[in-house]
This record gives sequence, structure tokens and C-alpha cells, in this order.
Amino acid sequence: MDTKVVSRAFAGSLPVDSVQALASKNLKNIPSRYIRPEVEFEVVPIDESQQIPVIDMSKLDHGDEQKKLHQACKDWGFFQLINHGIADELIAKMKIDTQEFFKLPMEEKMAYAQLPNEIEGYGQTLVRSADQKLDWNDMLCLFPLPVPLRNMRFWPTNPPSFRETFDKYSTELHKVTIYLIKRIAKNLGTDPKMLSSFFEDEAQVIRMNYYPPCAEESKVLGASPHSDAAGLTLLLQVNEVEGLQIKKDEKWVPVKPIPGTLIVNIGDIIEIMSNGEYRSIEHRVVVNQEKERLSMVAFQNPKVGTEIGPLADLVKTKKAQYKTMSLEEYLILRLSGKGPGMLNQMKL
Repeated sequence: MDTKVVSRAFAGSLPVDSVQALASKNLKNIPSRYIRPEVEFEVVPIDESQQIPVIDMSKLDHGDEQKKLHQACKDWGFFQLINHGIADELIAKMKIDTQEFFKLPMEEKMAYAQLPNEIEGYGQTLVRSADQKLDWNDMLCLFPLPVPLRNMRFWPTNPPSFRETFDKYSTELHKVTIYLIKRIAKNLGTDPKMLSSFFEDEAQVIRMNYYPPCAEESKVLGASPHSDAAGLTLLLQVNEVEGLQIKKDEKWVPVKPIPGTLIVNIGDIIEIMSNGEYRSIEHRVVVNQEKERLSMVAFQNPKVGTEIGPLADLVKTKKAQYKTMSLEEYLILRLSGKGPGMLNQMKL
């Protein structure tokens, strides 16, 4: 994806102070921009009894696991992926390097700060006005794929192993994505080579998220309720602190990560391409009163030139439920709005 496409989609994001620096002051009263009355007086219940499906990637060539994948994408939009083929050593190193980056002095992290009207770099996401409510997190956002469009200005040189580790991890995530996209295509009844070709030269965006502890954790959000604009999202839990919740049957379901797994969710693009067969689910992040939470989220997007709309094979006998437009038009539409209902703008 051309970085100009992303920049236009996110244009207008304003710089704000680091939440990590704010949290280090041990404030008893959180600034009002972070207080979320809709969370403090939450009416949506939390259901601890349910858990998202677990899919074994090493068994996806077998019919039963393939069916489980189909049901997970259709009913949940989320699943935990085990036996994904990424080496434990690489994952462990990526976790360490991510944690070490956020431990750096603020002035060193700020060397990688976002530029005006850009999303890549160290900072926050989608701050559009001086009175906008803010999420309780900082992030480092990088665009590792396609390789020719990398901007190494934002890739940390400390810890010294970060760049090499991140490059390898990005490559492995791409392999997992292509494998999953082919299985998704098979389940949808469309050509796996055709669908996976959209992601071969994919636009990959990876966010490393840092959610500081918060004394008033019941009044803030680490990430506001949203669905992902991407095709697929692959999340790595960096430390042991939970926080991700998905909305199912009008209840928030906490996700309890299994060690060594990737948490995968269907993004808006796959919901649109599947003509609504698969679901891009609303989710959010809550924070902990005493402990920081870290995660790495990889957004796997189609290449530039891809048309975003229902796949032709899926609307031969069924009416198209979504508009078709260019990737750039889609991103500008999808990312210029607010709240979790933006996918509705794509519906016919």
C-alpha cells in the first residue's frame, strides 16, 4: 500500500502527550479527555463463560478443522490460532524487543515520533480534534510490507536486535496470512489463488501497543470499541496481562490468550469480500489498575489496486450486500469516520 494512501486516510491526526509519561506521574485524578462515561456506567454485561474458538493450523488440510475455521469466521469473527509455524524463539525475541523499546527514556522513543498528519511512528492513533476523547495507550506503528515502501526512519535501532527481529516476524506473519486466506477462500467457495493474490504484495501495518496501568481503570479504555478496517488481523499478546474483549450477543466477552497462540480476527475487508458470510466483530481493550499491558497487532491488507467489494463468485446467485470501490476510496471512507458503525457505510 502506498504510504500516501494511508496518510490520506488518516490525515488530520493531531499529536498528544504520551500516556506512558502521564501514567508515570501516578495521578489520582485522570485528565477528563480520558474519562469515558459510557464505560463508567456500562450497561453491556460481561460474559466470562464464553471463549473464542481455537483453530489448529497444522490440521487445516483436514475437513473437520476446515469446518471449524468456517464456523469460527462465521459465528465469532475471532479465533486463537495454534501450531501456526512461527518459531517460539522468534516470538520470544519479538516480545522482549517490544518490551525493551517501551522501557526506553521518553526522549529516545520520541526520536521515532509520528510526523504531522502521519500515522507511522511512535504516538497515538486518529486524534482529530482538541476535545476528542482519548484512549489510554501509546503505540509504535510501522509499515513493514511491501518492503520497497519501508520508511526506516521509524524503525528503532535500540534495542539493537529490533530491526532484524521485526523483519523476520513480519515475514512469518505474511506466510500465515496467505495460508489462512487460501483456507478462507476454499470455505467461501471461491478460488484460493485469486483471493490470496490480493494479499501476496500486501500492505502490512503492525502496531505495538503499550497500555499503562491506570488508577481509574473502570473509567478509561485502552482502545475504544471498533472493528478493524483490514482484511485479517493477527494479534500477539506480549505480556500476561489480559484486556481484549469482543462483543457477542450484546455482551463483552474477555479473550483469554493461550500461550504461544496468535489471536486472529476477520476484518471489514473480508466481511465485505465474503458478502457478509464472515463477520468483522466489534472489540475493545480495557486496562489494568496495577499492571501494564503490551500487544502487537498486525493488520493484513490487500495490495494497491485491489477493488474492495463482494467477490464475483459470491454474488452470482445472491444479491451484493456491499458497495465496490477502490482500496484508496475504501480506506478514506472507512478511516475518516468515528465509532464502530463505519462498516455500515459500505452496505447497499
